[in-house]
Amino acid sequence: MKDKSAINLRKSMERGSIENETRVSEHVGDVMTLAEKEVISVHPTTRIIEVAEVMVKHKFRRIPVTDPGSQKLLGIVTAMDILNFLGGGDKFNIVEEKYNDNFLAAINESVREIMTRDVISMTNRDSINDCINLMLEKDVGALPILDENEKLVGIITERDFALAMAGVLTEELVEDFMSTDVITTTPGTPIESASKIMVRNKLRRIPILAKAMEDTAAHGEEEYLEGIITSNDVLKFLGDNKVFAKMESNSGLGILETKISEIMENKVTTVEPLTRLGDLCEILREKDIGGVPVVKNGELLGIITESDILKAIKK
Repeated sequence: MKDKSAINLRKSMERGSIENETRVSEHVGDVMTLAEKEVISVHPTTRIIEVAEVMVKHKFRRIPVTDPGSQKLLGIVTAMDILNFLGGGDKFNIVEEKYNDNFLAAINESVREIMTRDVISMTNRDSINDCINLMLEKDVGALPILDENEKLVGIITERDFALAMAGVLTEELVEDFMSTDVITTTPGTPIESASKIMVRNKLRRIPILAKAMEDTAAHGEEEYLEGIITSNDVLKFLGDNKVFAKMESNSGLGILETKISEIMENKVTTVEPLTRLGDLCEILREKDIGGVPVVKNGELLGIITESDILKAIKK
């Protein structure tokens, strides 16, 4: 079913303007008709572990950081920032150098230590077209929206566009927009290594391939899709109090050596290359996910995500 946001988005892309269906002020840009206006944010003194818990609870990929008094935007922290910090990238130096590998102390550090300060944002007077162009130009998945006083009044994400296009993109096919250069890994990969793969390649999910049985491999199928792991899966695992209760020391290195087979999703939602993008968006909404592997006859051909859908809208 095509809701008003989908109809408005299509009109905006075709005409460059939008019907005032939501009764917003005539001085406010049409981006606010699609944006989330009730934004959950954190303060710069919020502990990193608390931010991770909020992300997992709400299935967020990023959270704006605001001044507790003025509500002005100070920064933004993403799931990738936390993965970077917990062993995936250069921010892990904070754990090693500042806390001498004391993992428990490090995750209680304030989020200001790892947040991005120079945030790419929009104003509530900007248009949907402006938003799409800026997201693609800067290669970002979300844009905080500020008013004339630089106060945070909304946020718009790739997901907002993808959900608005559910059932709408009927001519565009998955095979024309999917990424075919897919980075994969195996079930025995440690969480630390998987985090590094995500951080270095800016990936939110990695398909997991396993070796096929000998009789299957004899028919040319050497590997098969066994699961998928996302940045949210890693955050959920690392933010689990039970995990830290099992630690024999303050070092988190043992936790990071956990195999991803223990936390990956085994029931993988996939689509075929000839799936219509509008149908794909319906699947993303129904399953509450941000991307899926593209498979045909058991073979992994590619992966398609919400950012690919944004490119399709622009085209």
